[in-house]
Amino acid sequence: MPFSARTRRSRILIAAVTTVAAALAVALTLVLTVTTYDHTSPRAARAEASGSVAGTDCRKAKCVALSFDGGPSPTTPELLDILKQDGLHATFFVQGEGHIAKYPAILRRIAAEGHEIGDHTWTHPRLTDLAEADARRELTRTQDAIERITGKKPVLMRPPEGRTNRKVAKICRELGLAQVLWSVTAKDYETTDSALITQRVLDQTHRDGIILLHDLHKGTVPAVPGIIKALEQRGYTIVTVSQLLAPAEPQPGMVYRP
Repeated sequence: MPFSARTRRSRILIAAVTTVAAALAVALTLVLTVTTYDHTSPRAARAEASGSVAGTDCRKAKCVALSFDGGPSPTTPELLDILKQDGLHATFFVQGEGHIAKYPAILRRIAAEGHEIGDHTWTHPRLTDLAEADARRELTRTQDAIERITGKKPVLMRPPEGRTNRKVAKICRELGLAQVLWSVTAKDYETTDSALITQRVLDQTHRDGIILLHDLHKGTVPAVPGIIKALEQRGYTIVTVSQLLAPAEPQPGMVYRP
């Protein structure tokens, strides 16, 4: 074979090997990105569990979980009034600085009225950007404050912005916290239009979903009565996150995402 042909063939082989290696590297990166923590859906968690359920059984009912982030805030009592009037319970992922620290009486009311309370960190940082010790401190400080005020330590947390990874999962596993993401967001932090917030929720809601709202934003609480009414008209039963998972128990470190 002429030298030029051999050279050309070698270059082709080298190029092919390089392309395959690059593709494998990308695939490996994607695999590592996707599988850096354990995750499951509420439906899958229920399917793997057995036993009876006290109250609403979401294996049979058309359930959706209602959750609120970032409180407690001055607007929270009005929201609690609405939920109480409708006989509903929600999950509140509360924040420490400017919220728990400032409104402990509202947090006590949330607990006293039977709502579920989760940890949303102390200062709302991206936990994935922090050193392990700092991320742990964000969660433990909030956990301890919740327990001190309500008498009960939370077993659920929601990572700010939904940012989690293997490090965050490890910390949560050690602290006894299950991670809860969502399937419905109204992006109520960018609008005060209650009608728009309502429509965004209704457009995205499906069975076994988890709705994320923020009770501290101006347009959110006024939207809640309409959201509740429309969901119930569509046959949904509104529950807490733990009710959505039952009879499964929240597993520390696990990420629950619909």
